[in-house]
Amino acid sequence: MSFNSAANTTASSLSAESLSSLDANSKKDISTFIESENAKQKVQMSIHQLTNTCFKSCITNVSDPDLSSQDQQCLANCVNRFLDTNIRLVKGLQNIQ
Repeated sequence: MSFNSAANTTASSLSAESLSSLDANSKKDISTFIESENAKQKVQMSIHQLTNTCFKSCITNVSDPDLSSQDQQCLANCVNRFLDTNIRLVKGLQNIQ
């Protein structure tokens, strides 16, 4: 069992009562861990979205194990657009806060 699986199992089996009995440092540690896991999940979802979007847009021949130069260029452009868009969104959200 991976650490994340163990952590998810443990976290889901924790009751509000057992959490309330923890000291402040333990509560802070758990909160930090959950925030970190949520951030990791968001990154993984973004990567999945990027992969899915760019694959559907750029890959023309799935039977060929090699990417054509056109496919490679399309993928590079797609990734760059995706990253630029995410950077702009983050900057916009930072300006709002």
